[in-house]
Amino acid sequence: MSNFENAKEQYAAFGVDAEQALQTLQQVRISMHCWQGDDVMGFDSDALTGGIATTGNYPGRARNPEELMADIRKAYSLIPGKHKLNLHASYRITDEKVDRDKLEPKHFAAWVDFAKEEGIGLDFNPTFFGHEKLVDNMTLSHPDKAIRDFWIEHGKASRKIANYFGEELGITALDNIWVPDGTKDVPADRIGPRARLKDSLDQILAEKYDKKNMMDAVEGKVFGIGVESYTVGSHEFYMNYAAKNGIMCLLDTGHYHPTEVVSDKISSMLLFNDNIALHVSRPVRWDSDHVIKLDDELKELSEELVRCDALQKTFIGLDFFDASINRIAAWTVGMRNMQKALLYALLTPNDQLKAAQDNRDFTSVLVGLEEIKTLPFGEVWSEFCRRNNVPVDGQWYPVVKQYENDVLSKRN
Repeated sequence: MSNFENAKEQYAAFGVDAEQALQTLQQVRISMHCWQGDDVMGFDSDALTGGIATTGNYPGRARNPEELMADIRKAYSLIPGKHKLNLHASYRITDEKVDRDKLEPKHFAAWVDFAKEEGIGLDFNPTFFGHEKLVDNMTLSHPDKAIRDFWIEHGKASRKIANYFGEELGITALDNIWVPDGTKDVPADRIGPRARLKDSLDQILAEKYDKKNMMDAVEGKVFGIGVESYTVGSHEFYMNYAAKNGIMCLLDTGHYHPTEVVSDKISSMLLFNDNIALHVSRPVRWDSDHVIKLDDELKELSEELVRCDALQKTFIGLDFFDASINRIAAWTVGMRNMQKALLYALLTPNDQLKAAQDNRDFTSVLVGLEEIKTLPFGEVWSEFCRRNNVPVDGQWYPVVKQYENDVLSKRN
């Protein structure tokens, strides 16, 4: 009997169908963020602004579209399944001199071609940072109408591009709006900027698109560098805005107080929304966007998605950028850990544990949750890798090191 067959029997004893778990995981597309590959630099700016920073200077940063695409391909070759790629507007590929308010689908045609070659979907984000018209840490909420109008046009253009992705690829694209707007010190007026943000969003979202092609989300945050005292687009602002306008409120796992966990928010959001969206990162004391580990909160987040039968209702995207380590390894670790957490959740006897809880048998819940921790999860994960023709754990990192030696080390 193979190790996997033995693992299947052990899980079956707990009422879990390991084959079904693998089949379910195979259908889950995770959106891998392009900006890990070049430290969020993009192709239309030379500096990061808007409270975003990367630390480290590991050799081999992608410097152009060709290098970034090659690195993404290498990462995908080490990750089981077919997924999505999450793009920012700053990653347009064109020889034209075009500002962000004038972006068109044609400026992202090369990414669509890339996605078709890889068999993946695309998601999109307007880029409200790293630009001269980010003035005093304000964009859509700026008191100057000319500044707001520029960013409103950018938001409109971005939705059109996301819709183009969905039309071309046949996979629904998420268009997610996050702005860095806020103040360093305590403001004299909180409602004014939020009223302007609300009006700007109303204008951006006025045009209706087929949800089969693209869906909208807005993303809040507690604070950021340079906006420590007041964030215009807070979680409460966006949760209410999304609820009123029938769009998604994206939950970023690093955008809350350190004692808050997104896993606890998912069930509440699902009771009032047909779909939800996530950006999964690992905050260390604050929104520091470390590569995600297979830690307790990632497992609990995934458990909630599975328990709530929400895998096909959720846009799962990753969002971290670590310039201190090999960037392809960062992608690979993060994506594989997200999949491992989902598989762990799918291999949990959730129906039995729910029944025990409803019967007020909390001892059985505790025992069940603890005993599954020693089941041969790794054998099931290895089988998933083998079926997808990617290296199992312990075998993929040498591939990355060879790529670093052959390709990354030669970049200046």
